Amino acid sequence: MRILHTSDWHLGQSFYGKSRAPEHQAFLSWLLDQVQQQGVDVLLVVGDIFDTGTPPSYARTLYNRFVVDLQATGCQLVVLGGNHDSVATLNESRELLACLNTQVVAGPAPAEERLLRLTDRQGQPGAFLCAVPFLRARDLLSSEAGESAEDKRQALQQALTSTYLSLYEQAQRQQADYLAITGRRLPILATGHLTLVGASRSESVRDLYIGTLDALPLAALPQFDYLALGHIHRPQQVGGCATVRYCGAPLALSFDELGQSKQVLLLEWHEDATPDITPLSVPNWQPMARLRGSVDSLCHQLAALAVPAGQRLWLDLEVTHQGYLGDLQARIEQVSTDLPVEVLLLRRVREASPVWQTELTETLSELTPEEVFVRRLAQEESLAGEALAQRRQRLTDHFNQVVTELADPAQEEQP
Repeated sequence: MRILHTSDWHLGQSFYGKSRAPEHQAFLSWLLDQVQQQGVDVLLVVGDIFDTGTPPSYARTLYNRFVVDLQATGCQLVVLGGNHDSVATLNESRELLACLNTQVVAGPAPAEERLLRLTDRQGQPGAFLCAVPFLRARDLLSSEAGESAEDKRQALQQALTSTYLSLYEQAQRQQADYLAITGRRLPILATGHLTLVGASRSESVRDLYIGTLDALPLAALPQFDYLALGHIHRPQQVGGCATVRYCGAPLALSFDELGQSKQVLLLEWHEDATPDITPLSVPNWQPMARLRGSVDSLCHQLAALAVPAGQRLWLDLEVTHQGYLGDLQARIEQVSTDLPVEVLLLRRVREASPVWQTELTETLSELTPEEVFVRRLAQEESLAGEALAQRRQRLTDHFNQVVTELADPAQEEQP
């Protein structure tokens, strides 16, 4: 039994105004090749298929074409909803896709629709899957008057734990019945689009349960034979457990994800319940770089850049300075005009400057909302006299969510 674990495609993402459509098309073509070359029986997509709840038409087209093309391989597809996905959008084609060997679990559903028996290409049972999508707090809890934040946190954690435990117990019963009949023990897998305690996040990852549950302890979940996770974009094990994995996003979704080895995970079961896990490295179709330094240093770094032929390099430039920088934009443009680069993000960071000094030569029209937020956050840290790294990460996540919701009000579904 061979299963390919992937997540967080974010089809339709706009990266600082740049479309990712060519990259996503290249990734899906590459993924289809891997399914064929590796003889994959089941492809798991653990949430965030789309970047917004109202994806552009080209993103829907990419998704639908991939589903159709995948069926020629004989591979089964299981799609789970993520926090970026709209339950209604994924469900609108669920019954049609069921005719194409594709099962969609977008949101809350009866247990019989979330406990799946996965089969190989010959139709032989190979594993049980507790298919759990991203579950919103309103899917699990009813609001109670007078509840404290701690009460809500505990109630949410208990509801998530109970969801997994109930499915696991049902899977165990079916596993015992199958073992008694065939003498074969099928492994029990589960999915989760959530944050587990100890997971390392990046700038593009949102908080899921704001003000209540930051992360779920791994100990709160049953011991599945494999737990396929989505939502965190960095590939990683959790708690040192080789069978609890985030595969990560296949594309860099923020500049701080540069340098990561993007991958999907190939799982293979033999006679025992411990899978062989092989990371398959995803190619990089769009070169990006993050450069930092003074204006003169950045000009030298730009001039020395090596860009693959026929491609354009996307850049995040962080300029460190102590004084007047009125000609910054002009100097950067002068150096980069004849180079195969595009500066997507240009940030100014004042060094060794008292927080009460204001750079009067800058106006808000020169700055993006992200730059204004970063500067205000830097002042807060200076005033407090401490790093406040965890608080900075949380505030940044909340800010990114607000910006996204303001840009796309339809993304968040109504109860």
